[in-house]
Formats: sequence, C-alpha cells, structure tokens
Amino acid sequence: MKNIAQAAIPDNLFTFINQITIINSIYMHGNKSTVERRSIIINELNLKGKVSVSELSNMFKVSAVTIRNDLSQLEQKNVLIRARGGALKLDPVGIDYPISEKDKIHIEAKKLIGAKASEFVNEQDTIMIDSGTTAMELVRNLADHKELTVITNALNIANQLSKNSNINVIIPGGFLRKKSFSLIGTPAEKSFRNYYCDKLFLGVDGLDIDFGLTTPNIEEAHLNSTMIDMSNQVIVLADSSKLFKRSLAYICPVSKIDILITDNEISKDKKNALENLGIKVVIA
Repeated sequence: MKNIAQAAIPDNLFTFINQITIINSIYMHGNKSTVERRSIIINELNLKGKVSVSELSNMFKVSAVTIRNDLSQLEQKNVLIRARGGALKLDPVGIDYPISEKDKIHIEAKKLIGAKASEFVNEQDTIMIDSGTTAMELVRNLADHKELTVITNALNIANQLSKNSNINVIIPGGFLRKKSFSLIGTPAEKSFRNYYCDKLFLGVDGLDIDFGLTTPNIEEAHLNSTMIDMSNQVIVLADSSKLFKRSLAYICPVSKIDILITDNEISKDKKNALENLGIKVVIA
C-alpha cells in the first residue's frame, strides 16, 4: 500500500519510480539472485511490452546466455513469449505475433482442441478453415478423411492438406500476409463470396460476450466476417486463455457462433454464461 506521500503520485509514474529504484539497487549491490532478476524482467515487460537480451544483459551485468535462460524459464511459465533477440509480453491487446511464435503458446491445449474439432468433420463435407495455429492442429487430424473439400486462405494449411490426395483444396486469391501465411484483402473477400460451406472452423484471439470475436489484424477480421457469412455453421476454436478477452479488430458478435471448442481450463461460470447465449460449448 502507498503511504501518504506516494498517494499523490500517479500509478504509472509510481511504477516507473519503483522500477528505477530496483534497477539502481542492482548497480549499488551487484548482481541480484535469479528470482529477483526474473521479477525485474517481468516488470520491464509490463512497462514496455517487450525486452531485448542485449539490454537486459547490460542492465544486470550478466551474460546473454544467462538472460536467454531466464527468458526460456519464464516462457515455460506462460509469462512471456520468446521473440528474436528478446521476448514479448504475452497478453497485450493488438499484438500480432508471427505464427512461428504463436505456435509456442498453449500448444497442448491447441492439440486437444484440434483433435476434438476433427470429430465435427464428416465425409463429403465442404468446410472453410481459417489461418492460425489451432486450425493447423485440426488439419493435422484430417489425414484419414476422404471426399472432403476444404476452402482455406492459409498457405501452410493448404500445404499440409496437399499430402492427402482425397481432400480437395480451394485457395481463394488475395495478398499474402507473411506473419500468418494467409491471403487477405479485398480480392480474398470477393473470392470467398463465390463459395458456401457446411462448416467454418475459425480461430480467434479474443472472445468477449459483450464485444464479440476479435483478432489483432484488421484485414483478417474483415475476411473472417466474410467467411462467417458464407458458412452454414460456425465453429470457433479457442483455448481458454482467449475467452472473455478482447483483441484489436472486431469480427462479429458472439451470437454468430454455433459451437465453441475450448480446453478444460474454462471456468464453470464462463461456460454457463456462453451456453446461456445459445452457444454449444465443447470441452476438448
């Protein structure tokens, strides 16, 4: 709790002053323990949204190897996500992670969700699959399917599906977004309106009852909305960390969702709240 003198200081300035005090103590008293060092790294992430190995190495007067080990340990605890040369805060709104980095987050939950989602795919279905790491886990479980038509804007998903000669793959045109290996933009939206499917499997970065479905990229959001319009059934794939959270760009209201497939970390209250809106919640 702040004392009377501290109470006059705005919260963000107080946090900054506290951070400077901690850093100064490092220089005054030498290297801190591993626990203290990692605590300061977390504070740096909260202040800046990202940290670099070189800056942290200079700050603590330790080797880059030590800092990389710190970041690896914190990543395993889902505190941050490793990026080239440093790390990023895990949950800031609007952060658009490259797919290679998103693939590290909650991967076990995504595998379970992908396997469960495959149970909703029937032979002779025509389905749409959005880009994303959870969608890829669904695709990895479609190897035994036959007489299936898949429409996708994700090049990595199309490549994975190409290994099965019994699955027909349709790739609408568009502009390549390298972070997600997906085709987006007006050409992609127009192309998707030429098709209608039985089911859409959609990954999202945020699902909020009041605000709706969201994703970090505005053009991806527009395309996702088009895909929803052209689908008979909308099946959302989202691990529990994305529920009751918002990202940057709005896709649609939650009323558009037919089924949500998530992991068993969802609370009973949240599950009931979604089911009260008419959404079928499936636990992987």
